[in-house]
Order: sequence, then structure tokens, then C-alpha cells
Amino acid sequence: MLTYRQSDDTHIDRSALSRISNEGFGPESPNPPGYYRRLLHDVFEAIRSDHGHQQEILRMIQDHVPLHQIRTYLDQALPETQAVKTEEPSKKVKVQEIPEDDTPQPRPHAMDIRYLCDNAPCKVPAKPWTNVTDDDDLVSHLVSLYMTWDYPFYAFFDRRTFLENMEKGNLNSDFCSPFLVNALLANACDYSQYAEVYTIAGDTNTKGAAFLAEAEGYMRTHSFERGGDTRLATLQATLLLYERYSVLGNEDFGYTMLHRAIEMAEELGIVNSEKLSLRSHQLSEDMIRSIQRTAWGIFQIDTIVHTNFLKPSRVREVSVPRLPREENGHEDWAPYPISSHSQPSYMNQYFDEACNLSYIARDISRSVQIADETKVSLNQVKQDVYNRLCQWETDLPEIFDPKGHPAPHILLLRMRYHALMINLCCDNFGNYSSFATMEKRVPMNLDPGKGATAPEVALASARQISLIIQLMRTQYGMRYVHQFAMYAINVAIYTLLEQADFDILDPDFLHLTNAFATISSRSQVGKSLYHFFKLSVRSRDSGQRLATLEVIPAELKEIFAAHQAGEANSKPGRSDSNQDLKDNPSSMPSPGLKDMIGEYEKLSVGREERPFDHRESGNFEF
Repeated sequence: MLTYRQSDDTHIDRSALSRISNEGFGPESPNPPGYYRRLLHDVFEAIRSDHGHQQEILRMIQDHVPLHQIRTYLDQALPETQAVKTEEPSKKVKVQEIPEDDTPQPRPHAMDIRYLCDNAPCKVPAKPWTNVTDDDDLVSHLVSLYMTWDYPFYAFFDRRTFLENMEKGNLNSDFCSPFLVNALLANACDYSQYAEVYTIAGDTNTKGAAFLAEAEGYMRTHSFERGGDTRLATLQATLLLYERYSVLGNEDFGYTMLHRAIEMAEELGIVNSEKLSLRSHQLSEDMIRSIQRTAWGIFQIDTIVHTNFLKPSRVREVSVPRLPREENGHEDWAPYPISSHSQPSYMNQYFDEACNLSYIARDISRSVQIADETKVSLNQVKQDVYNRLCQWETDLPEIFDPKGHPAPHILLLRMRYHALMINLCCDNFGNYSSFATMEKRVPMNLDPGKGATAPEVALASARQISLIIQLMRTQYGMRYVHQFAMYAINVAIYTLLEQADFDILDPDFLHLTNAFATISSRSQVGKSLYHFFKLSVRSRDSGQRLATLEVIPAELKEIFAAHQAGEANSKPGRSDSNQDLKDNPSSMPSPGLKDMIGEYEKLSVGREERPFDHRESGNFEF
């Protein structure tokens, strides 16, 4: 198990210090003369200081934290009279740096977006795709962020074909449209503090809100597309809106977009229909590949969403062949903008394994239905699914081993596997509602060879999620991680929280809580869930034990701090027990895993039972 970095870890990455001292002195540098020399000077001043900044500075250097984040940290860490203030490099973009994880909140700075976009892997134009901005650098930055961090997890459109057509600026393209581009840019703003601080023509809306508004306008325009007239780019844009709404928590629009996308895929005949032959003499290779990506991508999204929220998946079968596993198997991935150091992405192997896992997820979500249809006991169905899950993990290629520091989408795939294990073991689909009720029934020995019960298997998976989160945080930080990680963190936290012998100082619980606090700050849904989590912990009345400790971990200080006005980030009325918990946490039963999943569903995608054609007055229509 990984532990926190010890205070005697003083190894200095000399190559990283050399990078700081030599980078950016050329005439093309967007920063003013002397910027990097002053940065290096302040790095050494912080290391020499007696204020405990050495370990944080060394960690940032070793983890290849971007230099502008180090500059921001130094401006807070060093005394005002000592820190050398950075001149304003450009009036083009005003930003407020938002530091990674626990870095103190900084003062406003100026940063030219070109500082990042000089190395942006995706160079694409703003026009004619969006009316929100004509800044090619900003659009290239946002597209690069999305392609680096969000795209690989679902990969429901063909990256190469999309970028080629966007670069050409051809509005008649089958693979790129203003609807698709604006939906993508709205999603990408979730990762970029640079985009979030723009204002538009005096309006207080952010750039992300403007991209979303333009995408919604195009959605109305494309609402007439039905049946064979449905454009693939429209379906892909609809899936992007599902992603965006599930982060914003826009009432029931998450499920609305997902259901509409599935309907469109059914109308095209690529899911839930007879096998569809994709002939090369009728379709281009680009179109065939794009159709395959979209069909199998929506299958993955559907099984992730419905299994996460303990409901039967809607996509039963994919009607087109799967992509070849080794096609373009040597693409590289680099953690833009953290570092330019690249590594193999293994994208097609990953996508194939994700499809295999999606079939198992589909059967987990439909286990009750399968038991009814086959006349086999539900426990036997779950035993069979458990065996398939174990075999899936056993068959993973060695290159997917977390110890080999793979790309984050591979780490997320393993987290998805363990989240499925927890969902399966908690048996929320049929017999059991929580561990508490499970203990009153005959234990389900999912692993007869080891004699492990379902709660033990779930607990082991929760600790594995904690370990993977620690690896991810060490390698890439939590700022850019895909939002699915928040779900996996939540199910792991509540699995630990529901144990009868739960220890609030459990290292895995602390690691997960720390990561949750960071990733939840990126969205309204995350903030609401984090508040719900704090109430859950407080309801255990664990503060009595913490009061006896001389040193209280920072993660728990915030949770057990005195209530302050306006602390609750959740929307009024979202949870029936929310106010009671807030008023008197120890008087309420501790919300469990099922309660959290229900709250998560309401906050992110809404209520699936709501009729598809029901809309609030004034909202968009299809």
C-alpha cells in the first residue's frame, strides 16, 4: 500500500532544475526577459527557507508540474517582500491560477494562452466552427485538453478523422460540425481555468457556458434529423452534451441526452438491431471506422451509466463489427499540458478491453432479468458474472499493469472493473440494499477457493481503487482526471464507510477523501456530492475520536470544521435527509452506498423514469 511521502525524502531531480533554468530564454518566449531566472531564484529561496516549503517544491519538480503552477505556488509561499513579482506578459488573456490539489489559492496573474499552445498537440482553427471566439490558440488548447484527458475513456468518435476535417474547415463534412465542435469545447472548459475566466461582450457567462449555449442552438437546428437522415456528427454531439450535463447537473438533461443518443443509434441501425454490414465499396474507410467507434462507444457509455446507477442497460447488442484490436496500435499519449513526455497509449487494445468489460457490465445490470429468463438462481447468475470479471482481469495484457505507469485511461479502466465488483457484491440490483441487510442473509461466497464473502471482495476492490488513485495522483495529479474517477472514489469511500469496524483514520479512506475533495471542486455536481459525503461522515459521530488526537489530518479538519453560512453546495430539495443531517448529523442514520448512488444519479443525470418528451417551459426541444 502506498503511504504519504516522508519528510526525509529530499531527492532532487537535477534534470528538472536544469529545465527550469534553461527553458524559455529564446526570442519566441511569451514571458518577459528574466522570467525564468527569477523563477529559478525563487525556487532556491523556497528550498532554503525555514517555512516547510522544501518538500512541496521538490514534489512539484519531480512530478513535472507546469512551471506556471510552480510560479503561482511560490508567489503564495514566499513573503511579499521576498517574492519577485512577475511582469505581465500579455494583455490577451487574464486568468486566475487555480492550483493543483491543496496548493493555497493564489492572487490573479496574467498568462498568455500561447505559453501553453506552443506545444498543443492539436492545432485547429476557431473559424468556421464557433461564434464564441476567433482565437485559434484557445480552441487548439481546449481541443488538446479534451483529446488528452476526456476522449480516451469513451472514444466514441474517430479522433484522427475529426481533427483532419476540423483543420480543413469544411462545414459540409460528415465527421465534423459546429454542433459537435461547440459541444466538445464546452466539455473541455471543465479542464481549463484559462477558458473559465473569459468574459463575453460584457456578459458574466464563462466561455464554457457560451460554447454550451451555441451547441444547444445547433441542437434545435438538427432536431429534425430522424431515421437514415441522422448525421453521425449529430449523434456524437448529443453524447457530448450528455457528458456536459452530467457534470453540470442540469436537472434531467443527462438522461435526456443519453436516451436521445441511443434512439438515434437505433434509428441508424448500429445498435439493438440485426447485424449491419459495412461494405467498403459503399462507405469510405473513414466512415466505416467512425461508425464502429460511435456504435461501440455508445455501448460503453450506456453500460457505464446504467450499471453505475443500478439499472438495466438499454443497449443490448452492437450491430456493427468491432474495430481491429491492433489497428494503429502504436499511437503515443502525452499528459498535455503537464508534460510533453509521451508514452504508448495502447488505445485500440484499451478500447477492445473496455468493450469486453462492457458486455460483463451489461449482464450485471440485467442479472435479475437473466435469472428470470433462464430460471437460474440470482446468486448463481452473479457467481457466473463474478467469474467472468475475474477472468477479464486475469487476461489483461501485462502492459496494463498499474506498476508500469500506464496512461490514465488504462488506470480508469481498472477502476471501472473494481467499481463493477462493488456493484455486483453489494447486490443492489435485486436482493440486498446495503451491507447492513446483506449480513442478515446467507453470505454469498463469490470466491469459494479463498472463502471470501461478497463484502470482503467489495472491500478489497475499494482498497484497490484507493491504490490506483494514489498512483494516478502521483503521476498526473487530479486536476485533469476524467469525471468517472469521482464515481469510483465515491463507491470505494462508502464501501469503507459502511464497514462495522470502520476506522476514520484508515489510510485508504484518507487517500480517497483527499482525492475526492480535489476532483469534486471542478463541478457543481461534485461539490454537492462532497457535501453529502461530509454529512454522511458527521452522522457517524466520529468527531469524538478526532477530538482526542493531537494532529488531525487536513482531509478531516475540513469535514469536521464548524458549520458556516453557505457551506452547503447542494441544491435545496435534492435530498430529503439533507437538511436533517445538516441540522443534527448524529441524529440521522448514516447514509449508505445505495443512498449515495441515488443522490449521485439525481444530481448528475436526473430521473430516468421521466418521459422523454416532457420539458420544462422555455427549455429546448427535439
